[in-house]
Amino acid sequence: IASPAGSVARGRQALRRAAAMKLNIANPSTGCQKLYEIEDEKKLRTLYDKRLATEVDGSDLGEEFAGYIFKVMGGQDKQGFPMKQGVLTADRVRLMMAKGDQGCRGYGMRKGERYRKSCRGCIISHNIAVLHLVIVKKGDAELEGLTDKQIPRRLGPKRASKIRKLFALSKEDDVRKYVIRREVPAKSEDKKPGSKAPKIQRLVTPISLQRKRHRLAVKKARQVKAKSEAAAYQKLLALRQKEAREKKAEKMSQRRSQRSSQASM
Repeated sequence: IASPAGSVARGRQALRRAAAMKLNIANPSTGCQKLYEIEDEKKLRTLYDKRLATEVDGSDLGEEFAGYIFKVMGGQDKQGFPMKQGVLTADRVRLMMAKGDQGCRGYGMRKGERYRKSCRGCIISHNIAVLHLVIVKKGDAELEGLTDKQIPRRLGPKRASKIRKLFALSKEDDVRKYVIRREVPAKSEDKKPGSKAPKIQRLVTPISLQRKRHRLAVKKARQVKAKSEAAAYQKLLALRQKEAREKKAEKMSQRRSQRSSQASM
């Protein structure tokens, strides 16, 4: 038979586990992120009833976060359903979603098809298990594994305008000379190490300009052809209407002549 003290201890552990919330904090400036688990109900109550995209004072979550300001970016409840911006409730709801909506990946869905999917509202409550935060303002103290080290970006920019922005290039500079290449180690000892570079997107080249001019020329020729065909159709329609009127007038004159001959007899 279980002792009353043991059952009370287990009950307290279950309540502590239910009140615990994980905070996934990301630092965009260093590229690091770290998971913190908070079990103090007083600290968690400062987050309750707040919405997505609101800023949170770090001192409310602990002394180590003093001076920090976090922004709430998202979260999941205990069953794994994500929070959705714009759903003004703390409960879980079922919404009609189409392909591309937040919370609906749309694999195998046809165009215009919608599914009823479950999601959690944008208001934080005790049902949230994981909350995603981003550092907006850094505090005085360093956070181990979050602000004390730098993780370099694995890939460089791919779009032409972003490469120009990174290296402060002008329109006359050749973007292809500034692409960041990634070193690839050799697969075996007898092979040499190589490098990979991304395909530059939205790159303006003489061939792309030539294709653009060709598209515009085809479009203009299509417009001219449509106008000429419309004018020819209107001309033919006017001719047909004139012939129909003349034919009708001829029939009317024949009827009048027949009536006048019958009246004279």
